[in-house]
Amino acid sequence: MTAFSPQSGDPVVQPVPASVTARVDAADSTLQNPRGAVLSLGSNLGNRLETLQGAVDALEDTPGVHVKAVSPVYETEPWGVEPGSQPSYFNAVVVLRTTLPPSSLLERAQAVEEAFHRVRDERWGPRTLDVDIVSYEDAVSEDPVLTLPHPRAHQRAFVLAPWYDVDPAAALPGHGPVAALLDALTRDGVTPRADLELRLPE
Repeated sequence: MTAFSPQSGDPVVQPVPASVTARVDAADSTLQNPRGAVLSLGSNLGNRLETLQGAVDALEDTPGVHVKAVSPVYETEPWGVEPGSQPSYFNAVVVLRTTLPPSSLLERAQAVEEAFHRVRDERWGPRTLDVDIVSYEDAVSEDPVLTLPHPRAHQRAFVLAPWYDVDPAAALPGHGPVAALLDALTRDGVTPRADLELRLPE
């Protein structure tokens, strides 16, 4: 069922039954030596909620990837720009199990962005969809193509807050527990949207 939020006009995607979680867990048995990864999703153009849901579904449709958990949705002020200069973002975090190496997961993330017409005209510019790899297992890498963990994740409440919601015991490699990192940041401009939900793919 789809309803509409009186605040934003974005449709609310209702969650599917909890039995879906059990099927996702069972699907892990089809992966050989799966690794854990955390991705951050953001959108501030178009139908933000449907775009985030589409990204979750596209990730699940990727061979070698299973979506384990999807965080609550947050509405956040744009990062690194003048207040009021862009629409607000909807942000969420997705926890994956995957057999893809980091480089292939990055390629898939960028392909999903492009499928939603992501344009890279300016840094910190508005975008229909942003898909960032926050962490991949315990990997730490300074590779400029894919720095792991994400070099600014520890500074971003809009990443840490939804990640903490979905995995309170999580830790960011090289930085420590997500809970402690979040406690050190302000949550100003990072607002939970209890009226909006993303669903795990069926």
